[in-house]
Amino acid sequence: MGLFSKDITTMDELFTHVLQDIYYAENRILKALPDMIERSTKRELTAAFKSHLAETEKQVSRLEQAFELMGEKPKGTKCPAIDGIIDEAQEIAGEIGDKRVLDAALIAAAQAVEHYEITRYGTLITWAGELGHSAVAKLLSITLSEEKAADKKLSTLGKAKINKRAPALRK
Repeated sequence: MGLFSKDITTMDELFTHVLQDIYYAENRILKALPDMIERSTKRELTAAFKSHLAETEKQVSRLEQAFELMGEKPKGTKCPAIDGIIDEAQEIAGEIGDKRVLDAALIAAAQAVEHYEITRYGTLITWAGELGHSAVAKLLSITLSEEKAADKKLSTLGKAKINKRAPALRK
């Protein structure tokens, strides 16, 4: 059942579907982060990815709590968007020879993931409020704050250190 499926006829069904989408996405991110940790060459970036891995584990647990609060079993639904973002990141990372450029690419890939998550959680929080799932909205709000903080941390790392170290072609 896709996001624009005729099988979705109510806001409750749409909410559940998008919750399943982000649950799948978070679990896919859990599997991708160890590779990003392995590939990163700067200590600060590696530490940021390790920290986010632990945070993502907590976010998955929070999503499982959200499902339980709604009387649902935690279940993911395939998310082509996150699959595409992660697949593209892995492809690009495999094509970069200079480690300094690779770190900049890893930050860009991680931020693409963060931005996807931020949009999903923002939407889910709004819908949870509208549907009367205030406890679920609170759980998701914690995660949204973490995602925004992770994005900010990556921006700071990129601007202050990593992007500046990457060689540029100057004409």
